[in-house]
Amino acid sequence: MIFEHEIPDGSRLYFGKKAKQKRELEYNVSNILHDNDFEEIITPNFSYSQHQSIQNSRKLIKFSDTNNEQVSLRADSTLDVVRIITKRLGRTTSHKKWFYIQPIFTYPSNEEYQIGCEWIGHDNICDIINLNVEILKQLNINPVLQIANIKIPRLISQELGLDIELFKNGEIAQLFDLENKWLSKLLEVKDINDLKNVVDLVPESIRPEVECLINKASEIHYENIVISPLYYGSLKYYDGIYYRVIDDNLILSRGGMYSSEGLTSLGFALYTDSLLKILED
Repeated sequence: MIFEHEIPDGSRLYFGKKAKQKRELEYNVSNILHDNDFEEIITPNFSYSQHQSIQNSRKLIKFSDTNNEQVSLRADSTLDVVRIITKRLGRTTSHKKWFYIQPIFTYPSNEEYQIGCEWIGHDNICDIINLNVEILKQLNINPVLQIANIKIPRLISQELGLDIELFKNGEIAQLFDLENKWLSKLLEVKDINDLKNVVDLVPESIRPEVECLINKASEIHYENIVISPLYYGSLKYYDGIYYRVIDDNLILSRGGMYSSEGLTSLGFALYTDSLLKILED
């Protein structure tokens, strides 16, 4: 029996002190983003294009509109924000830096509050990571920053004829079983120095992207960094340098480079619910 006062598994309820903490967190982060010239946007909860963002489309909550076209509840904000700015609002604004404070929804009844930002038409990933790092410092937390390059596992899958699903699913044991010297060395990389020691061992087709990862990681103003050159993210659109912020098995933030509407852009999302747990501790 389901009582009227129960809430679905995966949904969120904040009240009293916790609701105040959530609002203060959103206010403080939005001030940092405003200070960095980001403007706010609120997008619809409903979207026609969510299948282009999420690897597993079964996570989408789907239904039909009045024309029997498929609509989904928003499971990710990035591509919708870029398309709305460039196509719908393009004639009314030329601003390229935007942030949003809004939840995402995934099947069956999961909701997550996010604070996200997109820097449209900008391609220096270090700028967006350092902005993310600035927010972490302002919140007085020091989680792990894990940096990867999506292009590396893609190139390796082509070089060795491997199924990219091995990287997507994190099948580390199967990759070690290949007994490939340079691949095994990449799997063992933990920091920039490790990666520098491997770069001359990898095939020429992969080396430029390994060097790119070294160079970009070296420009991040943060010490608690882990390099994961073979990590592959769960969002379809990231296609270059990608990163996650992790603390106590909670993902606090993630972001990276992506291409949309003919532009290279950058963005990240802070996961409000996870941040509140860490800040509470």
